[in-house]
Amino acid sequence: MRTLLLTACAVSSLLVASDPAAALAAEASPSAAQMQQAGARLKALYEAETETSMARTGRVKGADGEYGPADRLADVSPAAQQQRLTYVRELLQQLDGITLDELSAEDRINAAVFRTNLEHALIDGQARQWEMPFNSDSSFWTYLDQSRSLRTAEDYSAFISRMRDIPRYFDQQKANMRDGLARGFSVPRVTLEGREASITNFITDTAEANAFYAAFRQMPSTVSASDQARLRAEAATVINEAVIPAYRSLLDFYLNEYQPRARTTLAARDMPDGVAFYESQVRKYTTLELSGEEIHQIGLSEVARIQAEMRQTMADAGFTGSFDEFLHFLRTDPQFYAKTPDELMMVSAWVAVRADGEIGKLIGKLPRRRYTIIQVPEALAPFYTAGRGGLEACQMNTHNLPSRPLYNIPALTLHECAPGHSFQMALAEEQDAGPTFRRHTYFSGYGEGWGLYTEWLGVEMGIYRTPYENFGRLSYEMWRAARLVIDTGVHLKGWSREQAIDYLAGHTALSRHEVETEVDRYISWPGQALSYKLGELTIRRLRGEAEAALGERFDPRPFHDEILALGSVPLNTLEEHMRAFIARGGKPAETAKAVAAQ
Repeated sequence: MRTLLLTACAVSSLLVASDPAAALAAEASPSAAQMQQAGARLKALYEAETETSMARTGRVKGADGEYGPADRLADVSPAAQQQRLTYVRELLQQLDGITLDELSAEDRINAAVFRTNLEHALIDGQARQWEMPFNSDSSFWTYLDQSRSLRTAEDYSAFISRMRDIPRYFDQQKANMRDGLARGFSVPRVTLEGREASITNFITDTAEANAFYAAFRQMPSTVSASDQARLRAEAATVINEAVIPAYRSLLDFYLNEYQPRARTTLAARDMPDGVAFYESQVRKYTTLELSGEEIHQIGLSEVARIQAEMRQTMADAGFTGSFDEFLHFLRTDPQFYAKTPDELMMVSAWVAVRADGEIGKLIGKLPRRRYTIIQVPEALAPFYTAGRGGLEACQMNTHNLPSRPLYNIPALTLHECAPGHSFQMALAEEQDAGPTFRRHTYFSGYGEGWGLYTEWLGVEMGIYRTPYENFGRLSYEMWRAARLVIDTGVHLKGWSREQAIDYLAGHTALSRHEVETEVDRYISWPGQALSYKLGELTIRRLRGEAEAALGERFDPRPFHDEILALGSVPLNTLEEHMRAFIARGGKPAETAKAVAAQ
């Protein structure tokens, strides 16, 4: 065989001679110079936005070219927010001036991701989302004490400067929240009760007892002894004079001003322009053009399907009572619950190690970066979800152990750790060839869809060893399906909190504590919970298409590699990309080109 190396002109000549229609298509195709010019214009836009966005959120580029925390926190004032909104509109206008057909395949993906990021910023800006900067799951005052990346004296000094900036940052947030209260744009009051614990945990009698001081108790040898002493003294002063007073002032605002004035309604539709606001949040988190009613019906269908599988698994366990009796048994039998936090953590670690031995059979490219498993911080744990993934660590919630059944831990570990979020984030970070903004982009539909999909992959990996662990997996899948029904039920149909709790408790083996925590999350964070199931359904549908089209040629490793190498993208971009992969016979673009050239 020989490879033909043809110039663009030669190709055009051949096409003219053999196929006039193809010749017209070739003439319409962009030249290499046009593609290079369009790509350069796009790159200038997204690189400028990356610099601006990182600076706006208080991050700075280090000597290694990566972004890390700066010596200040973000400016969240209304003026800064409006400036950001104006800038986003200008960028969208400039992006509209770039013809997609003139971009390379990779740059078309970059453009799609970039546009979606800008559209999401526009959605939040138009809603003045900064006036409601927290919910029952996440808040602006938690995680400010996180300091895992401190290595040098300069890193510690920057961390101290950020602590010194907390009073200013909190004051801006409180002013924004007052503006939200004035127009009825607030977190529902029912979800606020007891959440002040996440603030009070940072109000200590001494600096040394404060979570912000933890990083100074044991400092790395890269910091000299004299610098360590100096930095500890400086940190103690700043914690006593800035951090603790700022949290004390925030607590007073939360209890005596915000909570009493927060809205008593639950539904997003009851806020200003509520229905439009909710539908925009649905689009943002799912990256799909589905209405709330369509999602509600998808949820009902999935609930019915999973319910049948759960009943079969109950039978596999040898249980002869009713479904409700089985749920009661799972929630109350001591055999399913850890007696100490370490016991729960060890089950999670054991699942992670077993998964390590199987991942290579399903995924070809594995990340270099390692992760650890830690407990959810005490300040957050009492009302936090069961776990969270992260680049450096995935977290397991060990608060209130009677509400953390061990049969759920295998699915949770796969989702949060590997091959779920920690695994996925590491691979995204290691995509050295792509633009920086792509490595820092996260779409819930893609990311949470992958996380839920990996729970299902656990079946192929042999992770679920008992009917109870498989029921835990199904309960977690049901949990995500029920979200489609509950989130839309609350925010569009006017469901009460009790209706939502009864629905989730009646369809899953989640504990009562988890059920109430989750329902409050959906109430206070409209739309986000929809992303998991819709993303997973998209990936599973694409896999089904690949298996049907490729037959015996289907290999899960290149299929999963293609998804993970793509990085976080809107779900419609994922579908377009993976259908092209299927059309190429399940081969990467480079391999397909090489074969075609032979």
